[in-house]
Amino acid sequence: MRTLGSNRNSHRNTEVEQSIERKEGRRRWVPSIMEMLSMLKVGYTVLRSETPATDLVNTFMDWAARRSLLLLAVFMPPYYVYKLTSSALATVAPEDVAGKVVLITGASSGIGEQIAYQYAKKGARLALVARREGSLHEVAAKAMDLGSPDVLVVPGDVARPEDCKAFVQATVERFGRLDHLVNNAGLANVCWFEEVPNVADLKQVLDVNFWGTVHPTHAALPHLKNSGGKIFVNSSAAVMLAMPRMSFYNASKAAVLNFAETLRMELGGEVGVTVATPGWIESEMTKGKHLSMEGRLEVDEDTRDAQVGLLPVVRAERCAEAIVDAVCRGRRSVTVPVWYRALFLWRAFAPEIGDMVQRVFYRRTAGDGGSQMRARRVMELTGAKRVLQPPSLYTSDIKRE
Repeated sequence: MRTLGSNRNSHRNTEVEQSIERKEGRRRWVPSIMEMLSMLKVGYTVLRSETPATDLVNTFMDWAARRSLLLLAVFMPPYYVYKLTSSALATVAPEDVAGKVVLITGASSGIGEQIAYQYAKKGARLALVARREGSLHEVAAKAMDLGSPDVLVVPGDVARPEDCKAFVQATVERFGRLDHLVNNAGLANVCWFEEVPNVADLKQVLDVNFWGTVHPTHAALPHLKNSGGKIFVNSSAAVMLAMPRMSFYNASKAAVLNFAETLRMELGGEVGVTVATPGWIESEMTKGKHLSMEGRLEVDEDTRDAQVGLLPVVRAERCAEAIVDAVCRGRRSVTVPVWYRALFLWRAFAPEIGDMVQRVFYRRTAGDGGSQMRARRVMELTGAKRVLQPPSLYTSDIKRE
């Protein structure tokens, strides 16, 4: 009898468990069924109306796009495993650029000068381009002392298409090839947009920053495809953070970033493309050189202090090391300093907070022309300037042309 009762109890338990499993199975199907009903309802509503077919397609895509975020959550873990694996492999075997040919624009000072030195230490042959020929020869001499076997100096203006064709051709004629193109030349404006008398006067910012990247890239691309080379494009953290008083500069760097991203897709794996989004870096720009609202090139340290504010300035050498390392490892992007990435995330997920902070520190005081903004006043009161900015920013050795 005990055995029979035990069997009955076991049978009842099995039936209960099966019933629970069936109920749980139905519960699992309910969300899927509801999703399908929701989709059918959307389709039925649109079909009943006199709506063009394109609207029907876009309505469906609106519905599907939101649901695709679930797939993104599933996709992200294996994707980051892949990225970590690729990064580890690149760390083990970066490109050896000894004997390879690197063309660098904006090489007479700042980031471009330091990039030349980093490539020189690796034994690369260099072609240096800038408008100031005397400074280029100084950089060339130091690059050869650091280990570059051969350096070509080519004076040129990246805003002039004919100059770009000429210095690319001169490089190929001298070395017989081109492996890396470093688009580094840049120019900034510092002024409130509404106070610009004639916006055409600041067209030169886009001529140097955007077209000064497009023209050399277009001229060099056939040679880079032959060598399986790489293109470096110097954008800016301002693309994500949109610094006040730099509207033309911000726009030009956003154009540069999107140009590089598009070029990467078009080229596939034929030519590598690396984009930098640096913050404030030791350069002639952070020494105070910029375009005024009238489009005149000037050097104003007070304006520099107001613009850079409380953000620390990174040494150009450190920035160049990170850039050359990223290019040689075939990375898509590099941000210097790295902590700016946190600011990018804040900007993406809480843009109102970023706007508020920037308004607080970049707000003008009436009657001072904008130079005595809060960021500069805080620096003066705290003495933070000497801590946040490299000593080189206080030298008078700066290009004024």
